[in-house]
This record gives sequence, structure tokens and C-alpha cells, in this order.
Amino acid sequence: MVAKYHKEFEEFKIIHDKFVNDNDKYKAEFDKVGKPLLRIIEEKENWLCSKMEGAGRGSYSSALADKFKMEVKKYLPMIDLVGVEIC
Repeated sequence: MVAKYHKEFEEFKIIHDKFVNDNDKYKAEFDKVGKPLLRIIEEKENWLCSKMEGAGRGSYSSALADKFKMEVKKYLPMIDLVGVEIC
């Protein structure tokens, strides 16, 4: 996924790191660049989990989804804040 969408991940990583240091200044750009990337991540997660469920391993599907999200958060810890309004 990262290799296929390398440009998108790199572009978001730059904004992500700026957002970590100054979330007020970079929130709009963080959301703009992050929303398409979040869709890519969700599509890959759904594809991965559907393959597990189709193979009769539905009970492992939620654990796999959690592990997938944890791996993404290792690289982009603030990804969950895309589209979230910060007061």
C-alpha cells in the first residue's frame, strides 16, 4: 500500500509532522491532504478483512483490522485526527 501510494504518503507525512508541532496552523491542509489518504487506508483495510472473512476466518478479522491500524499509527500517529474538529 505504501509503495503503491508513495507520493500520497510522503506528502501527508510532511503535513502530518508540521501538524504535530502546530495543529492550529496546519489543520486545514492536514485535513485536505489526509482525507484521500484515509480513504486509501480504509479501502485496503476493508479489502484485507474481507479476504479473511471470505476464507472462513471471520473471528480473526477484527484483530487483523486493529493490527493494521496500529501499524499505520506507528508511521502516522495523528491520522485519527483527519476531519476531526479540534476545539
